[in-house]
Amino acid sequence: MDQTNGTSTDFILLGLLGWEKGFLLLGFSDQPQLERLLFVIILHFYLLNLLGNMAIILVSCLDPKLHTPMYFFLSNLSFVDICFATSVAPQLLVTMNKKDKTMSYGGCVAQLYVAMGLGSSECILLAVMAYDRYAAICLPLRYMAVMNPRLCASLASTAWLSGLVTSLIQCSLTLQLPLCGHRRLNHIFCEVPVLIKLACVDTALNEVELFVASVVFLIVPVSFILVTYGFITQAVLRIKSAAGRKKAFGTCSSHLLVVVIFYGTIIFMYLQPAKSSSKNQGKFVSLFYTIVTPLLNPIIYTLRNKDVRGALRAMICTSRAQFHSDYEDT
Repeated sequence: MDQTNGTSTDFILLGLLGWEKGFLLLGFSDQPQLERLLFVIILHFYLLNLLGNMAIILVSCLDPKLHTPMYFFLSNLSFVDICFATSVAPQLLVTMNKKDKTMSYGGCVAQLYVAMGLGSSECILLAVMAYDRYAAICLPLRYMAVMNPRLCASLASTAWLSGLVTSLIQCSLTLQLPLCGHRRLNHIFCEVPVLIKLACVDTALNEVELFVASVVFLIVPVSFILVTYGFITQAVLRIKSAAGRKKAFGTCSSHLLVVVIFYGTIIFMYLQPAKSSSKNQGKFVSLFYTIVTPLLNPIIYTLRNKDVRGALRAMICTSRAQFHSDYEDT
């Protein structure tokens, strides 16, 4: 009995030691040419992501015409995208640019909590934006009464808090797994499905918990969005004028495109057994929804939205006029 307890204690201590030493974040180090190319691409995508999403936030705040529920939620989405990409891209760029691929335990834990929390929040936020579009098209006369400032703030807070709660639960459960000295993280950042693969014990319970969380934050919101857009489609088809139908579809198409891109990649990563999928496949999928998708959001919304394009042009023209005025004064 004593021998069994001693062995069990040693096993746990060895597992904890694996965490405390940190990790070797391998990424694409086995393909140096690809790694150098990806470094340049990721750097440019990240900088464009910051510029694009910050522009949307600024325009939504500064232009009184955009002080509506739709742009309130769009600003929240842009802020989530900035934070989401920032939780991954800088560390990834640093790791890719040095020979020592070591990532500290603290850095991995912080990235794990922040990335999962923000990703979960975005899942709920996209569902909230679908409800906003439903209210705007199906309940046009009562839209401002339904989507009042108090409800908008409550829905946005729910999205943020739900992401925080699921991150605390899921990541805490993952961090309790013993690694037994394993330090090689064959991925681009610390992510729950990948860390589960490193565990040297039966992870069936963790995989079930991850699957349940994935259903709650992926399948339920997607189902809600699909049902919502079913009602929206019915309402749009009842509009008699072709111009009215085109405008209604235009306001929804941008959001629907973002939903398809974001959910399509993240569902592929999370709704499968944690110990399946090829190593490079998972890396590229994670790279897409953490780096590429946050950049696509501002592009999609600005290119397909006349209000945002007009507000951006007005802001740029005002800035130029102010600059020339200041220059002439000097």
